[in-house]
Amino acid sequence: MKSPAECVQITSQPEGLTDTQFLTFVDVLRHRATFQPDQVAYTFLKGGEVEEESLTYQQLHRRVSSVAALLQSRMTPGERVLLAYQPGLDFVLAFLACLYAGVVPVPAYPPRKNQKSFRLHSIVLDAQVNVALTSSHLKQSLEKFCKQDEALSSLMWLSTDQATDKLADAWQPISPAPKDIAFLQYTSGSTGNSKGVIVGHDNLLHNSQVIYNSFGHSSVSKGVIWLPPYHDMGLIGGVLQPLYGGFPVVLMSPLDFLQKPIRWLRAVTKYRATTSGGPNFAYDLVVKKATPERLEGLDLSSWEVAFTGAEPIRAETLDQFAETFAPYGFRREAFFPCYGMAESTLIISGGTKLTPFATCRVDARLLEQDQVKVVPNAGYADTRTLVSCGQSVQDQEVVIVHPDQYLPCSSGRVGEIWVKGPSVAQGYWNQPEQTELAFRATLAGTETGPYLRTGDLGFVQDGQLFVTGRIKDLIIIRGQNHYPQDIELTVERSHEAFRPNCGAAFSVEIKGAERLVVVYEVQRSFMRETHDEASFKEIRQAVAAEHGLDLYASVLVKTGSIPKTSSGKIRRRACRDAFLNGELIIVRDWSQDPAYLSKFQSLQSDVDKVLNTLLEHR
Repeated sequence: MKSPAECVQITSQPEGLTDTQFLTFVDVLRHRATFQPDQVAYTFLKGGEVEEESLTYQQLHRRVSSVAALLQSRMTPGERVLLAYQPGLDFVLAFLACLYAGVVPVPAYPPRKNQKSFRLHSIVLDAQVNVALTSSHLKQSLEKFCKQDEALSSLMWLSTDQATDKLADAWQPISPAPKDIAFLQYTSGSTGNSKGVIVGHDNLLHNSQVIYNSFGHSSVSKGVIWLPPYHDMGLIGGVLQPLYGGFPVVLMSPLDFLQKPIRWLRAVTKYRATTSGGPNFAYDLVVKKATPERLEGLDLSSWEVAFTGAEPIRAETLDQFAETFAPYGFRREAFFPCYGMAESTLIISGGTKLTPFATCRVDARLLEQDQVKVVPNAGYADTRTLVSCGQSVQDQEVVIVHPDQYLPCSSGRVGEIWVKGPSVAQGYWNQPEQTELAFRATLAGTETGPYLRTGDLGFVQDGQLFVTGRIKDLIIIRGQNHYPQDIELTVERSHEAFRPNCGAAFSVEIKGAERLVVVYEVQRSFMRETHDEASFKEIRQAVAAEHGLDLYASVLVKTGSIPKTSSGKIRRRACRDAFLNGELIIVRDWSQDPAYLSKFQSLQSDVDKVLNTLLEHR
């Protein structure tokens, strides 16, 4: 057995630190308010285009103090408090006010109209929340929504925008200990029910320092962020990182970005942003919406760090984006692929600023057998090009481990990614068994650890980390491993009617054997068209040709109905459950065994009525 020192791992040493060492974000904001009082900290764009409000560090401190005083008058330190806001500065103020008051913020996105309360219900019960914060214009609708749920009906809702400036003088300054809980980050639930990750002040400060150094930030950096603030990338990378680094950031709603993706790039142009980014789908979406008329006037030459993570990163997407926007000043070397998760606060690995990202072209068939064989660019038809997520960040260690044997993998093998370091969170709130399994792993036969088991698969090649998929999402048919994202991409390319990054591939057990099912959203422009046998035949032929798999069933569903996480990841297990329970909003479906789909037909007439109503009012 290999020693820990011999196993596949990546380590790095600390680089430069900021001039001032902070213990918590309470220290960070008070420092900024003292030494940079008149510098703009946050600006929010209404509709993604018009400045609605800006706050300097001094104004931010004052308003945060007001809300903190309100919380101190109603709560005791350590209590959990739900944050339910639309994206905007109200959320920023509320989150920082919780830190100022010594209570534990629990970010969550407010439910949409007619949406089920399951996620909010589970978070409130798990975190034992009694108080919820929101804005005045949302309070009434949220209270009405919560009356339908016994667990939510007892919540006390506070409108934080009603806190007067006079309250700031009543704030009692506190000094949290580094190990105290900063906030609970509920996981996005891509492979199961959400769990509350306990992020300590020390975890938050360490990861913020890591991002600052890795991204090459400084006081002259500028950010533009549209990511949802209740998700770890949007909160830590988009809201807290600029505050940590002492540079301004312009925020916008993710809905405004999705409605008109070019707004993102226009904001980068207008505010001369040096740092901005998002998941792979965001870059893909902008490329698909790009026309010469829409791109006129763009200048992306200021963009130094175009980070991408939170979902599989496709080399093709990055290539197309770089080619499309090179005439507008975008530099390919600005791309910063990275890897992280809530359980490690945020970032685990990343590249180097303004250094071209690395790729690895491997034999796809061998990869399905957890073997890594690098192949040349020519002469191999069945290959897969992976994008490197860089190297482990400072003070942290990444090890590739056999997920069942707990033994380090040798070079050239795929295994589970394990992480150890100061950014690894404390565990899951109120779930000791899950915490022990995920956060307390040790290598077999040694006391080396504890490691965080990420649940992600990957390998290391030439010192670079490559992520290949999720253990629980892996499709195993006839003893062969298949990555769902590969199958989904094949289906997406088989017909122009399918929405990019909006499909799920998974397996179901039929007569004792695992069989492949794919579910894909149909583009709105194709919703009224008849999807006949020919389109399903194209899907089957593409999957068979690319993956050697016999498709058992394919389902086309309404635009926007695929279950996704708050960060846009496909919730494949939730989609599988919806398929098995007859809960998908189906446009058309096909199966080798039509009788297998018959149990869904009783739902279909009602679904058709809903679908037609949506089409009439879209």
